[in-house]
Amino acid sequence: MLKKGNCLGLLEEYLLMDDLPFTISLADEITVLNKKVKLLQLAEGGFRTSLDSVMLAAACPARPGEKVVDMGCGVGGATFCLLFRVPFLSVVGVEREKTYFDLALRNKLLNKLDPDTCLDVSFMHADIRDYNPLDQQVYDHVIVNPPYYEVGHHTPSPDKVKAQALGHQDDNMSLEDWILSGHRLLRSGGSFTIIYPTSGADRIICALGKKFGAVEIIPLWPRKGEDSKRVIIRARKGRKSPCVLRSGLTLHQDDGRYTFEADLILRDGGSL
Repeated sequence: MLKKGNCLGLLEEYLLMDDLPFTISLADEITVLNKKVKLLQLAEGGFRTSLDSVMLAAACPARPGEKVVDMGCGVGGATFCLLFRVPFLSVVGVEREKTYFDLALRNKLLNKLDPDTCLDVSFMHADIRDYNPLDQQVYDHVIVNPPYYEVGHHTPSPDKVKAQALGHQDDNMSLEDWILSGHRLLRSGGSFTIIYPTSGADRIICALGKKFGAVEIIPLWPRKGEDSKRVIIRARKGRKSPCVLRSGLTLHQDDGRYTFEADLILRDGGSL
């Protein structure tokens, strides 16, 4: 029988102290999933929660009772969208940027997760390369929306926090590190789900290598007839099944409105 977890109560005293981190007083509240999920994010600069976070959560094949780690979780956008869609999950968000970590903790309280339908949600302030659960548990699923640009291939934003979210800032961190970390944290057969610019899909496939199989490539098409700008790639640790190119999802109709299929995900929390 599934036990109720620690969805509320952790760090509440810390978050209600007078000397809150500066990010809290400079944050805007936004909503996603038709106002079902609330998120505090920086009012100016920094990473902005977008369609990518919702789509990433929709693509995770998690089932009730399983454990998920959201690597580089930011303010918790994908985490809370996933918790809304799938009940009885245990989710850990790992974030090394203190600004986003502080906001993720506050978003945990803001969303008032129901302990009757949520096993546990927690956030860890750590680099994903160094993160090792204290109980040495392995996860059923890893989700990741990593920085999209590598050192030397983009002009970093003058906003340090935003720059770190959008692109790697030193030669010691790369896309491959995210995949290696995901592999380390997953159980055998566990799923790895990543959203990334389509132009980098080849790097992801190469980095998955022989460590993963059953690879699914899911393009997101802006409109019918337009090239894909984002791709979701799912894989299973240790599997040998061949790669599959899915039909993907078209996001917008010709008049700019979301397609029916996209709307089911973006408004109703449907799965991809």
